[in-house]
Amino acid sequence: MMDVTTVAIGRPEGPDLLVGPGRPLLLIAGPCVLESPELARRVAGTMQEICGRLGLSYVFKASFDKANRTSLGSFRGPGLAEGLAVMAGIRDAMNVPVVSDVHESSQVPSAAAVLDVIQIPAFLCRQTDLLQAAATTGKPINLKKGQFLSPWDMAHAVDKIKSVNGSRVLLVERGSCFGYNNLVVDMRSFPVMRELGCPVIYDATHSVQLPGGAGGSSGGQREFIAPLARAAVAAGIDGLFMEVHPDPDRALCDGPNSIALDRVEAILQQIVRIRSCLE
Repeated sequence: MMDVTTVAIGRPEGPDLLVGPGRPLLLIAGPCVLESPELARRVAGTMQEICGRLGLSYVFKASFDKANRTSLGSFRGPGLAEGLAVMAGIRDAMNVPVVSDVHESSQVPSAAAVLDVIQIPAFLCRQTDLLQAAATTGKPINLKKGQFLSPWDMAHAVDKIKSVNGSRVLLVERGSCFGYNNLVVDMRSFPVMRELGCPVIYDATHSVQLPGGAGGSSGGQREFIAPLARAAVAAGIDGLFMEVHPDPDRALCDGPNSIALDRVEAILQQIVRIRSCLE
């Protein structure tokens, strides 16, 4: 079994956040997509305060472009330049690390100039050129496991990244395809992927997504976010990923599987208590 490597995530000011064994639980959270600067700042500020109270490390997440939406007419976000400007504003004003996903190698240089962590979407986790372009930046990479892959198959994706310059990798479990329009979470995935030497993050909100389940968009079962997150923390993960929105029913993307901003702290309090039992 390979020892899990601690991953350092840079902050605009102050010490890096450290993710891995013996470190505070990491929370990556924010709205699915950048809807407005005001909404993004509200979520980031609230989540930063909550994580500070609970002793959690925090990274703000939002997408500047959702290139993998189900239908052509779905909202994708503000785009690369405008979206990165919003992310830079949050990063610098709040002293909080930020992460967003890239879909093409051409986006990587601009994204790396702003982001503290580069995310690779699950559908693109085998795209060699994209993985290696992200690795050349030297930034930590939040690599989502494809819904179509076994946890042990992620070894090949990790090798593609680390062959460039040994970049720091976080592996994200977000559920596996289970028939049509459904996902399941195999809790065995967490220790299996940790054996690859990478900290493992559980995506508690995309895992309850029903892909394409709402016709022209994905549905979701947010009532299962809390129990699955509790189980994942008990299984020994290093961090959680959550999509959070002030009003999920009106969110422009992934509302059915997002958590309401005013309900997050109660869930995280449970998470903290469970993790304390493992220390």
